[in-house]
Amino acid sequence: MSSTPSTTPSATSRAWASGGTTFAGVVMIITGIFSIIEGIVAIANDEVYQHIGNYTFKFDLTAWGWIHLIVGILVAGAGAAILKGWEAGRIAGIALTSLYVILHFMWLPYQPLWSIIAIAIGVFVIWALCTDVPRTAKP
Repeated sequence: MSSTPSTTPSATSRAWASGGTTFAGVVMIITGIFSIIEGIVAIANDEVYQHIGNYTFKFDLTAWGWIHLIVGILVAGAGAAILKGWEAGRIAGIALTSLYVILHFMWLPYQPLWSIIAIAIGVFVIWALCTDVPRTAKP
């Protein structure tokens, strides 16, 4: 008997990671849609969000709206690609969710509670996508 630990993941850890990846894809679609809505609201009526005084990352709220709209569309698209089992979707999901987390860190003064929740969700999504083994695309 060898005392060295096995480096192949067990069936339980693979199932957990695979389920986490599916959940991450669904969460990315939902958070992408929320981000799209945030963007539309900020573009249409920038009086909805309170204006911040001196803030390092202060942009015009219309600019923030466009940023949220574009990132939301990309995140939702990457979530859909993950659910289809595309490897490129998983890689894009990691990159775009990282951008999403940074965006919500910069958005903290405008919506503190939602930003903290979005950051926590984003960190889980990144973890789930990084721990899953690549799968083949489904036709």
